[in-house]
Formats: sequence, structure tokens, C-alpha cells
Amino acid sequence: MHLLSLLLCVATLPSLLFAFPNVPFKTSKRWIVDSTGANFTYIGVNWPGAADVMIPEGLQYASIASIVSKVKSLKMNHVRLTFAIEMIDDIKDNGGDVTIQKAFTKALGNKGDAVYQQVIKNNPQFNASTTRLQVFDAVAAELSKQGVYVHLDNHMSKGAWCCSTNDGNAWFGDKYFNADKWKRGLQFMADHVSGPSKSWTSMVSIGLRNEFRKPDTAGSSQAYNWQTWYTQMVAAADLVNAANPNILIFLSGLDFDTTLSPIPGAGDLGGGKKFQKSSFKYADKLVLELHNYQNSATSCDSMKSGLYNNGFKAQDASAVNQMPVVLTEFGYSQTDTSFSGVYASCLRKIIPEWDAGWTIWVLSGSYYIRSGTQDFEESWGLLNHQWSDWRSTNAINGLKQMIDASLK
Repeated sequence: MHLLSLLLCVATLPSLLFAFPNVPFKTSKRWIVDSTGANFTYIGVNWPGAADVMIPEGLQYASIASIVSKVKSLKMNHVRLTFAIEMIDDIKDNGGDVTIQKAFTKALGNKGDAVYQQVIKNNPQFNASTTRLQVFDAVAAELSKQGVYVHLDNHMSKGAWCCSTNDGNAWFGDKYFNADKWKRGLQFMADHVSGPSKSWTSMVSIGLRNEFRKPDTAGSSQAYNWQTWYTQMVAAADLVNAANPNILIFLSGLDFDTTLSPIPGAGDLGGGKKFQKSSFKYADKLVLELHNYQNSATSCDSMKSGLYNNGFKAQDASAVNQMPVVLTEFGYSQTDTSFSGVYASCLRKIIPEWDAGWTIWVLSGSYYIRSGTQDFEESWGLLNHQWSDWRSTNAINGLKQMIDASLK
């Protein structure tokens, strides 16, 4: 009987005995590999949490568990979860993290409390003392519970809709883009996810910054070029790796992360600088990421050539810096036939053929607020406005083809 009791305890408390499956990850040439040495391909979706409220979207319509279950039902294996540095600035400089009740009121005004009440109705584990970061913790815990890996992404400095060249978040030294606070925020989150809460057990990677772009104004104190990119990105990566040596570090490119062209061949970045993967003590933790939104494309061959030359050539054995490349953003309307057009069909074909990882934009059927409009309808969202079902069965079936091809 003692043995039976012990076995029952083991069956009910697996999280206390076993780490999340096959973490941490590392890289080997062009592959991402898990702790068993098996190749891992990122197949997932973006879940925004970096806008004005600065908590993951959709919780006024659904529970965290139900949202994660929908991701899981597609056989996706990870979520790209976005956050804003402003949340960490509040923690460090402004007396601590903001409660979600206050966050909704600040972002939505007199309608904020009604949305907050909907959130806690759907997610009764939250209350008036719950902070924004605790919601991220809860999302990470549920993703881990349902067997989905977490990729954390710094999307913005100031919490708002991304991205434009005049939003103050475009480049180092831009109105809201304080480079020192950015690095501090990354370091804080890298440390937090490995901390005592144990809620981030499926956390495997972090993106240092989403979509660098040239700001419209001349207010940025640092030149928009690869030399600045190298100096800042290496400094940030060093801090992140020191804080958490287990996680992969994703490096995004210039021009809204559509190009990393000098990186695969270790081209001149200016000022005598070259990106040499071999010079990093954590070279086996570095991954490149690209975005693509060529929705008006008329030629798959042209798209393929462009993606290859803008960064995917890093996967080739001939590359000086042979590295994995993940397409962390692409997307299209879910309300029409875009899923069968040249753009979507091309990506559905070539990304799995290249054995490359990917993360579609976007899960959200709606946003708490986007660019001043509350309860904003997201026509690109995989989910409907109420986050209760898929927006388009046909578009989801097309996406399932890409998932199945990548899983093979």
C-alpha cells in the first residue's frame, strides 16, 4: 500500500519531479536542438501584450486556459509573447508594477473598470492586487501546463501599438527608446523568467527587439546603421546571457526586421565591425529572426530570392555565420481569400521546405485598445472578435497545411 500511495503521489505531482520537456535549447549550425539533441522547429503564433494596457490581449473575452487550448489544438508548439519595457521602467523607477485594474483605467479611461471586471470574471485567479507582470506569469504557467513553449519578445519601449517610424520607439535614442533602460528591461525579464516563481518552465528564448526602423525625426541620438545595431545588440545579448544562460537570444534586423543581409556572410558593418558568431562565448544560443509582409506579391520566386538574400542564407553550410533563422512575423487578412493568394501560398511552401521556424501574426481577434480605438477589431486575427472560435475555417485549414508540412 505504501508503494501504491507513492505512485499516486508521483502521478499527481509531475511538475515537482520533472523539468519541462527537453529544455534548455541550443543551436547547432543551422538547427535549433533540444536537450536530447533532437531538432526543434518553431511553429507558433504571436500573442500581443505590449500595447497600451501592457498585459496579454483577449482576457476580457476568454480565460487564459481556453486561449492556450486553442493554440494547442492547432498542434502549434510555441507562442511569441510580446511585452513593453515601460512595464519594467514602472517596476524600477515608479514605485513598482501597476495593478491590472489601474492599467485598464489608465489606458481605457472610464470604460477601463468594466473591461477589468470582464477580465476577472473570465480569469477569477486575478483580483484588485494582481499586477501586469503577474498576468504574464500566469500566461507562461498555462502555456507550460499545456505543453507549449514560450518565446518572449520585447516589442516596444512605451506600451502602444507597433509599429511606425514616428511612434518614438523606432531606434536607439528615439523619443521613448532609452537604450540603457531597454537593456535593463531585457536583463530584468531574463532574470525574472528563471526566478523562484517557476511559472516560466517552458521559456526557451527571447527576442531582443522587434522591428528596428529609421525614425522620421532627427531626434535619435544614434546613427541608423549596422554599426550602431552591432554595438547595442551585442551589449544587450551579453547582459541577457549573463542573467540567463539557458535561453536562446533572437537577433532582429533593420528596416522593420526585413533584412539581416550583412550577417550571414560576416559583411562589413562599418567602423571595422563584422558580426562573427564564433567570437561569442554563447554562440550556440544565437538565432536570427526576420519578418515578411509582402502581401501584394505576385511571384513566389521573387519572394523566395528576397527572403534568402535578406537573411535565410545563414542556414546554408556556405555561410560564414551559419545560424538558424526564424520567420517570427508574417500574416494576412482572415476575412477574405488571402490565405490562397501568392503571398500566403508561397510562405506555406518555402518555409517548411527550408525547415525554418515561424510564428504567424496574429492570435488576437481584437485588442483592448489599438491606436486610440477601444475594443479594436483585428481582421488578421486567427480568432474571432470574442476569442471564442477561429475567424475563418478556410484560412485555418490553409494554416494547418503549413503546420503539418513543418512538423514533417
